[in-house]
Amino acid sequence: MSKVCDICGKHSVAGHSISHSHRVSNRKFKPNIQKVSVLQNGKKTKINVCTRCLKKGNLVRG
Repeated sequence: MSKVCDICGKHSVAGHSISHSHRVSNRKFKPNIQKVSVLQNGKKTKINVCTRCLKKGNLVRG
């Protein structure tokens, strides 16, 4: 499953994990993507949506 929101385009970003002693290692910040069935053009389709877009109500669930 692709980790990209079909509505807002949110995707994974790279960053650093920093320990207490300030040792740095690379990591990824992944968005919370859910597969949701919605109504588009009168048809039911499944799209990948981030939870922020679900909370906002940017789509019509079906």
